[in-house]
Amino acid sequence: MLHQLKNIILFAVLTLSFTSCSNEEYLPKPKAFLRLAYAAPNYKEIVSDCPYTFEVPDNTQTKFNEKCWINIKYPKLKASLNITYRGVENNLSELLSEAEKLTYNHTIKADNIITKDYENTEFQKYGALREVIGNAASSLQFHLTDKTGHFITGALYFEAKPNYDSILPAVKFIEKDIEHIMETLSWK
Repeated sequence: MLHQLKNIILFAVLTLSFTSCSNEEYLPKPKAFLRLAYAAPNYKEIVSDCPYTFEVPDNTQTKFNEKCWINIKYPKLKASLNITYRGVENNLSELLSEAEKLTYNHTIKADNIITKDYENTEFQKYGALREVIGNAASSLQFHLTDKTGHFITGALYFEAKPNYDSILPAVKFIEKDIEHIMETLSWK
């Protein structure tokens, strides 16, 4: 009797296991891609007593200090663009060297540094925009000068551990804003 009971239980288990399987094929889920949608920026001119002006996105927060340095915050992206101003007093080569040194201090973490030179002789603006590719603290840096009286530098920072692949979409988005700043900058 015990032997028959074992056979019945074995038969029930085998029957259930074969009938519970369906003929439907199972496929692994496809890889998903993060969809980052950034709104098209509307720009506004900054108003200050500083010797320069330019346009910034209206979804940013700006804060000046007494030296005419400005911090442009991107709250949704947890990023800030720090811009410093210095007057040129027969020290242009020193200022250019400092701006370049700031960028090349990141070579330890950088895989590459791409430089885009900028020149607008009509409005006396000369400079460069540098993209630091890799896990560096600052992914974008730029400088602009009129070569005689004004010099500004800017550096982009994120409130996160630098992971270039993760922040790349935000870097590319803010890069367009920096290019707009460079285009709209005018010296007073």
